[in-house]
Amino acid sequence: MKRLPSFSLLFAIALAAIFSSAARAQSRPYIGYAYPAGAQIGTTIEVRLGGQGMEDVTSVMISGTGVSAQVVDYRRRLNNQEVQLLNEQLRVLKRAPAAAPAQSAPVTGDQAAAMATMAVLAAPSLSTVPVSANSLQDRIERRVREWVQTPACASISSLVIVAVTVSPEAEIGTRELRLVTARGVSNPLVFQVGQLAEYSRKPMNTAPIQILGKEAAALRKRPPSEGEIGISLPCTVNGQIASGEVNRYRFSASKGQKLVISTQGRQLIPYIADAVPGWFQPVLALYDAKGKELAFADDYRFKPDPVILFQVPADGDYVFAIYDSIYRGREDFIYRITVGELPFATSVFPLGGQIGAALPPDLTGWNLRPEDLATRLTGAKPGVQTLAASRMGYDSNRLPFAWDTLPDAFDREPNNTVAAAQVVTLPVVINGRIQQTDDWDVYSFVGKANQTLVAEVQARRLDSPLDSVIKLTDAAGKVIAFNDDREDLTAGVNTHPADSSFTAKLPADGTYFVHIGETARKGGDEYGYRLRLSAPQPDFALRLSPSSVSVAINSTASVSVQVVRKEGFVGPIKLALGQPVAGFTAVPITIPANQTTARLTLKSGATASQRPVALGVVGIAKIGDREVTREVVATEDRMQAFLWRHLVPANDLQVLSYDPRAKLPPKRIAPAITPPPAVAASDANPAPAKPKFTKQQIVGRLRQLKLLYEEGLLTDAFYAERVAECETPS
Repeated sequence: MKRLPSFSLLFAIALAAIFSSAARAQSRPYIGYAYPAGAQIGTTIEVRLGGQGMEDVTSVMISGTGVSAQVVDYRRRLNNQEVQLLNEQLRVLKRAPAAAPAQSAPVTGDQAAAMATMAVLAAPSLSTVPVSANSLQDRIERRVREWVQTPACASISSLVIVAVTVSPEAEIGTRELRLVTARGVSNPLVFQVGQLAEYSRKPMNTAPIQILGKEAAALRKRPPSEGEIGISLPCTVNGQIASGEVNRYRFSASKGQKLVISTQGRQLIPYIADAVPGWFQPVLALYDAKGKELAFADDYRFKPDPVILFQVPADGDYVFAIYDSIYRGREDFIYRITVGELPFATSVFPLGGQIGAALPPDLTGWNLRPEDLATRLTGAKPGVQTLAASRMGYDSNRLPFAWDTLPDAFDREPNNTVAAAQVVTLPVVINGRIQQTDDWDVYSFVGKANQTLVAEVQARRLDSPLDSVIKLTDAAGKVIAFNDDREDLTAGVNTHPADSSFTAKLPADGTYFVHIGETARKGGDEYGYRLRLSAPQPDFALRLSPSSVSVAINSTASVSVQVVRKEGFVGPIKLALGQPVAGFTAVPITIPANQTTARLTLKSGATASQRPVALGVVGIAKIGDREVTREVVATEDRMQAFLWRHLVPANDLQVLSYDPRAKLPPKRIAPAITPPPAVAASDANPAPAKPKFTKQQIVGRLRQLKLLYEEGLLTDAFYAERVAECETPS
């Protein structure tokens, strides 16, 4: 009987399959959070991106100009067997002579450039640690130390570390960040460019899952000195909230200062699918030096991200704290807080205007004047733009402002009863306010029998806290139409579409009255609205998802399209690319009349795209005697709290074409491993002992060794030795 070779046919096949450099099928990469979620102009910072499917990241995309990023490191989630292998490698390294440096993966040119960039990270970040060419032992010890066997959320437990550089000329505001792999483009994530000095707490390790009755074992453990941080105003602070955690910041302030403490939490990550209510719910509290609470906020009007507006009563130290309302937490409970004597706009009136009309809005807020409005009103077509104020070199938060083609009017008090109703002529858009508790504004007009009236409120969509309710009555007081809220597929991150709308057919000639009020009977100068009274204006809006697609060359991929039909429009809609893009076409499709969903198929050419391209899609329809074109808004279909779904707008549709036959360049060339020769069994060479691994275990172990080796976490010698152990049973 002859002894089989140590490397059996099965082993050879498994080794060849695992080490094949041909591109493999890959899912769309997903980013669950970015920390920190922003940077100051003129600085370079390290950003941790938690997600999954991020293997083979080739580049980082950040929208706009003046911001660039490089991939520095990738730390995928390890399993138990891989951690065991790393511990074995660590023991070998610790036994090795000190004069013999451990062998690890060579540093590529891109990595070296990123490391050099990281070496000049700007102060005053509290926790930015440059990624450098640490020894292999240090790298393995860090990976083992940070390893969590069962993460609280597996889908955010792999990390990509990127170095983000923001030029001094970069425009301040919100950007979109995406990762690009050889075969896909990730979902977009919010990244903020700010103008204030930034402080960032030490990044969290992966949060472990909490076990009922043993929750304390999963709490974040850190020294008390990290609980409270000293800061200098004005600034932006960045942090992550762990379960049961409270972050505190101490600062000095002078009597009379009007401080703004403004939080971004849900604005950074709109929906966390497996959380209730579906997002991080930050709470702010402000204390004096003795610990007395001076201010508290768990929201700002209808928005869950809190804001504190506080006038300092005396010179001294103050402390503000942030935590989750029910003390939840993990890596993706991210926040950014700006604090200082900064401009903050609380309201603008009117909330919009007629295109071409000279109507400078009245801007109110803290630390600003109406003349501080920084954005010129340049409405050229119906839609919404944003306005900001600028004072003392700092920009305020931005407020929406709507443009329309219809004539404008303003409410005139008193008009809160039918007897005092304000007479208007249709069509009209009325700019008004519910200025006091239990206030109603009433408008009268003369209508004709069978005339169709549309009454639509714009308020919540324009950042007004008004939760409107409207009704239509005749001269005898009979209610003809009534509406509180209407469902809005285009609401994005707004979970309470509180704007009202109805369509009604007038029963007879006569005088009619439209009443508008506040559902909770609240009021104030900030409770503004725009009330449109007109005949129906048939129209449509389009949303597609997802906001990124990958497609093999000479192949197709599809996206889902949702149609929002407005005010009686039921006609067919033709979908097409807005502008031709080399290498891509759209299969012609017409959405039939009354249909609200469709699939749009994109086709790629024979050449792979070097990088993702933005495709614009439009919908074309005939409304009356006009041909109307509407841009299709790319979105991400996000789930809230296990159940509800929302279409969150993205900047554009990113499409990548790839060649499935293309071979990925090797991350690290493995040493040649030659199987030992076959030896015949004899008295001197008895039959071999039972193999160390089963057939099923071999494939998994070879893959684990390959991944760890490519990450530069194993030496050549250790890798070759462990591969040689993988013998199949005879």
